[in-house]
Amino acid sequence: MTKLTLGTHPFLLGFDQLERMVERTAKAENGYPPYNIEQTSENGFRITLAVAGFAEDDLSLTVEDRQLVVRGKQAEENGDRVFLHRGIAARQFQRTFLLADGVEVSGAALTNGLLHVDLARAVPESVVQTIKIDKG
Repeated sequence: MTKLTLGTHPFLLGFDQLERMVERTAKAENGYPPYNIEQTSENGFRITLAVAGFAEDDLSLTVEDRQLVVRGKQAEENGDRVFLHRGIAARQFQRTFLLADGVEVSGAALTNGLLHVDLARAVPESVVQTIKIDKG
């Protein structure tokens, strides 16, 4: 029995690139930092990442090939501090989110150790196109 994938299903033509992007994003999943995704309006979403200990300058947000990429890297500490216990992670991270066509980042804010990234989906116009049939 042959398994039909999203890109090979006969009714979903041209979705093979979407399937590759979903697979690539799933492979990058590592669980850090934790995040929430909420719907803020009919066409609005908010991603909230827990980035305690990171300053604004330690974080970067980019959109690359329809993927929102959030990166964090803290500045190197000097060796003056002696930890008796170190339970707070100070590691770098990269978290990616696949964005659908028409979804754009509308803003970002860092508040109380939480990075809020607001997204908005543009409402597409309904287009009806008539195709002329040539006599063959």
